[in-house]
Amino acid sequence: MSDAVQERLASRPRGDLRTWLARLAAREDVQRWASALPFTRGRVRREGEALMDLVSGFVQSQALLALVELDVIAALMDGPRAPAALARAADVPEDRMAALLQAGAAMGLLHRRHDGRFAVRPRGAALVGVPGLVPMIRHHGAFYRDMADPVALLRGEAETELARVWPYVFGAREGLHPATARAYSDLMTQSQGLVAQDALRMVPLRGVRRLLDVGGGTGAFLRAAAARHPGLELALFDLPEVIDEARGQMAAAGLEARTRFHPGSFRDAPLPQGADAISLIRVLYDHEDATVRDLLAKAHAALPPGGTLVVAEPMSGGDRPDRATDVYFAFYTMAMRTGRVRSAARIAEMVAEAGFDEIRVPRAARPYVTGALSAVRRS
Repeated sequence: MSDAVQERLASRPRGDLRTWLARLAAREDVQRWASALPFTRGRVRREGEALMDLVSGFVQSQALLALVELDVIAALMDGPRAPAALARAADVPEDRMAALLQAGAAMGLLHRRHDGRFAVRPRGAALVGVPGLVPMIRHHGAFYRDMADPVALLRGEAETELARVWPYVFGAREGLHPATARAYSDLMTQSQGLVAQDALRMVPLRGVRRLLDVGGGTGAFLRAAAARHPGLELALFDLPEVIDEARGQMAAAGLEARTRFHPGSFRDAPLPQGADAISLIRVLYDHEDATVRDLLAKAHAALPPGGTLVVAEPMSGGDRPDRATDVYFAFYTMAMRTGRVRSAARIAEMVAEAGFDEIRVPRAARPYVTGALSAVRRS
């Protein structure tokens, strides 16, 4: 570092140091100087690659969608294939299929062999093996279009497709088509497995006699809880259109007789009583603060003294921003036009305001899957 730079660093107040360094890094001459020096060259390259990754992210997501829609990864699960064979199966020109496969390899999903064939890597195989990933990618069309004008989205000027895809978040009951309810329930069911695994590790239900899952869809979380706790009594509260599908899925799992079904909307009525634990799995982040406060108050009223509240959903990193939750889920809920991603600290505040105490926030093993929080009603 030159003497002039050292002097300028020493003359700057410490509180202003980050701003000064950012301005310094923005200068073209400094970038050129740093990229040439051995001790800064690696850092400049890494930062450049990270920026290019951000700039090209939208293309990566669309290339990923193409791999899914053309069933390329599913085909490669049977073994390495040449671009020509995959191109014929997908009705895509061979040179363009080769470009897609090359992109998949660059993203770490595929491996290009020396013989020119492509094979699937573990990351690519996870797309097939992890429940809910492929349906989520296919569902992204509406979200992608909503993000086409992010400034309009931020200003609240956009009429978003996601708000029409999930009208239930606005409390829409009239005219809620069964196909809409079924599409939402299917997507939630397929992606709920990982959420349930992580949530139940973070907040064990030992000692719980009856669990009421509010907004529980077709019962995916209840089925996971029942598998871990064979003596647990189950109760499900959701919209009537969803409950109809839930009965069939719980029956298929041999749990219909063990489950009480409560059709209704928590916007319109109190929650059923009789459970000593209430779970809210991926519910709060779908709704605005006023709705969340009302729901938490109803959960407090429905639980007996000593009853447990469980909240599990993606949570903002708060003071330590998290890439998955503070980018993906934050903008997804924004496009829904009613929800928001909250930090664990913010959720804890709202839970305390509702009258709960003994609030615990266990460390999330996979924040991009879910965070969790538990609390107890004492009075």
